[in-house]
Amino acid sequence: MSDFRNAIEKIGTLLLAWLATLLFIELHAPLPWMLGPLTSIALASMLGLPTRSWDPLRNIGQWIIGIALGLYFTPAVAQLLISAWWVIALSITWSLVLGYFFGVWLHFFNAPHMTNFNRATSYFSGPIGGASEMTLLSERENAVTDLVASAHSMRLLIVTLVIPFGIQWANFGQIQITQPVVREISLWGMGVLALLTAIGIFVMMKLKRANPWFMGAMLVSMIVTMMDVRLTALPSEATNVAQLFIGVSLGVRFNRQFVKSAPRWLFSVAIGTFGMIFLCILFSYVLLEMTHLPFATLILASAPGGITEMAITAKVLQLGAPIVTVFQSSRLVAVLLLSGPLYQWLYVRKTSD
Repeated sequence: MSDFRNAIEKIGTLLLAWLATLLFIELHAPLPWMLGPLTSIALASMLGLPTRSWDPLRNIGQWIIGIALGLYFTPAVAQLLISAWWVIALSITWSLVLGYFFGVWLHFFNAPHMTNFNRATSYFSGPIGGASEMTLLSERENAVTDLVASAHSMRLLIVTLVIPFGIQWANFGQIQITQPVVREISLWGMGVLALLTAIGIFVMMKLKRANPWFMGAMLVSMIVTMMDVRLTALPSEATNVAQLFIGVSLGVRFNRQFVKSAPRWLFSVAIGTFGMIFLCILFSYVLLEMTHLPFATLILASAPGGITEMAITAKVLQLGAPIVTVFQSSRLVAVLLLSGPLYQWLYVRKTSD
C-alpha cells in the first residue's frame, strides 16, 4: 500500500509541476520549465501537501542538462575562456571571501539567541556551492546539520528565483557568440553521446565526486565538443523536461517543518542572501570595467546560486552559458577543496594553540 501511495504522490507532484509550467508560460515568466515546478512544489510542500520527488528523474534531468551545456564548448569558446583565466581566479577568490563573511553574519545574528549553536554551523552554512558536501563536512565538526542544510536550500531558492526575474526585468538581451555549432538532431549521435557521457558519470561516481550526473555528463560533452566532434544537437523538449525534473527536486526540500524549524535562522539566511546578490552585482560591474564580458553573463557567473540553476538560466536566456558554467564549476571545485582546510586553519588550529 505504501508503494502505491508513493507512486500516486510522485505522479501528483509531476502533474502539479506541469500545470505550474503551463501557467508560467502563459505569464511569460523566465525559465518556466524550472521556476514553475520549483515554486509550485515548494509552496505545496510548505503547505503540508504530500509532494514527492523521484531521484532517478532528477538524475536524468541533470544528465540531460550536463550534455546540453557541454555542447556550447566549441574550440573558439574554449580559447576565450583560457584567455579569461585571471577573471575566473578573481571570481573564485571573491566567492570564497563572500561565503566566509556570510557565515560570519549568520553567527553574529544567531549565536546569542540559539542553544546548541556553534561556529561550525555558521561557517559551513556560508560557502557558496556544494550544499550536500558542506552538510557532511559540518557533521564531522559537530555542527547542527539541519541548520546547515536549510541555509543552503534557502539561499538556493532565493537566488534561483530572484536572478532570472531580475535579468528578465533588466532586459539585457541575448548573447549569440556561444551558440552550439551543431543544430541538427541525430538519433545515432544522441546514442553515442549518451553512451560516452554515461561512462563519464560512472567514472565520477567511482571517484565519489560531487554532482556526478551533471558534472560527468558535462565534462565528457565538453571534451567531445572542444575536439570539434559534431555528433548531434539536443531537442528543446528534452532540456525542458530536464528542467521540470530539477525544479521538482528543488521544490520538495521545503516542507512545513522546514519553515517552522528555526524562523530566526531562515530570516538571517534570507537577509544575508539578498545582501550577497547585491554585492555580486557590484562585483560584476567591477569585472565589466576590467573585461569585455557582458554584464548579464558576469552576474550569473558570480551569483551565489548553484551551478546547475545558474547554468540553466544562462542557457535558456542565451546569456553566455559556457562562461557561466566554467565560472560556477571552478568555484564549486575551490569550495569543495578549501572549505574544510580553511575551517581547520581559522578555528580548530587557533583553539589548539
